[in-house]
Amino acid sequence: MNNYGIELILDLHQCDPRTFNRKEIKRYFVELCKLIDMERAKLSWWDDHGVHPDEQQTEPHLKGTTAVQFIMTSNIVIHTLDLLRAVYVNIFSCRDFDPEVASEFTAKWFKGKVVNSHVIERL
Repeated sequence: MNNYGIELILDLHQCDPRTFNRKEIKRYFVELCKLIDMERAKLSWWDDHGVHPDEQQTEPHLKGTTAVQFIMTSNIVIHTLDLLRAVYVNIFSCRDFDPEVASEFTAKWFKGKVVNSHVIERL
């Protein structure tokens, strides 16, 4: 059976939460897609943007931003946790890319340390 694609799963800790906003995350997607040669499509958000302060998330494992950057060959998903200074990223594509390059770029962008990294070949 042929390889269908690859998925890079990253957990980063000790990140700079000043990068956990829509503007910086969108720039991250733009720059990452250029770097790994992926064509961007729709970008979707899930966060407290526009939510009344009384209704915003306050628990450390919930307060943050989730974004899905669809790409022509699948998607890139990011979850930031502001209070924990953590970022979780999944990059999946049926088109080949260099997971080491994507991992190093992501750690540098969010000024964090990769504490867990897995590359899965999709069959």
